[in-house]
Amino acid sequence: MVWHGQGRGLLGYPAGRHPERGPTERKSDMASELQGKTIAILAADGVEQVELERPRQAVQAAGAVTELLSIKPGEIQAVNQDIHPPVTFTVDRLVGEVSAGDYDALILPGGAVNPDNLRQHEAAVGFVRDFVNSGKPVGMICHGPWTLVEAGVVQGRTLTSYPSVRTDIRNAGGKVIDQEVVTDQNITSSRWPEDRPAFCARIVEQFAAGWTPAHRAAR
Repeated sequence: MVWHGQGRGLLGYPAGRHPERGPTERKSDMASELQGKTIAILAADGVEQVELERPRQAVQAAGAVTELLSIKPGEIQAVNQDIHPPVTFTVDRLVGEVSAGDYDALILPGGAVNPDNLRQHEAAVGFVRDFVNSGKPVGMICHGPWTLVEAGVVQGRTLTSYPSVRTDIRNAGGKVIDQEVVTDQNITSSRWPEDRPAFCARIVEQFAAGWTPAHRAAR
């Protein structure tokens, strides 16, 4: 199933709404939608600040616990518009010390340098490959799909991404749609920071839905 655009939930209602629920019930539902779930966020130096912060805030607000994984211990350097280094983020665990089975969902933020660092790291690429092939939900934004290309898991999939990544996706056998958010089975993708509201709403809904039948293993 490929799911395009913004604003429709799994049952066809506008995201976050249900015709039989009032505002108080909807707010309560959203605060506990991801209760009991642990979400991995995989990033390295060069991660775009808002593409890590805002999705993390969204899933935490829905009740999830998050862990920031990286390829080195300590802190990673974030950027603003791929240039300005505004903040650092503290790494919770090394990606080489965990497995896809430890988490319920995965977020891959963008920033041009971040996935370029990740795709050179065997453990990071293997973790992403295992996650996608497990059928567990994965959300990525901007340059995030680059790591999936390296992992060999985009063939036959429909995604969106930052424009400079699209040729690589097509060359790896994927299809690209220029929309703010696209969901194909267990993969949700968005193009750039301005798509954050639609992306965050969609991943909360996708992560709440959980596992979907895994796509075929990469060949």
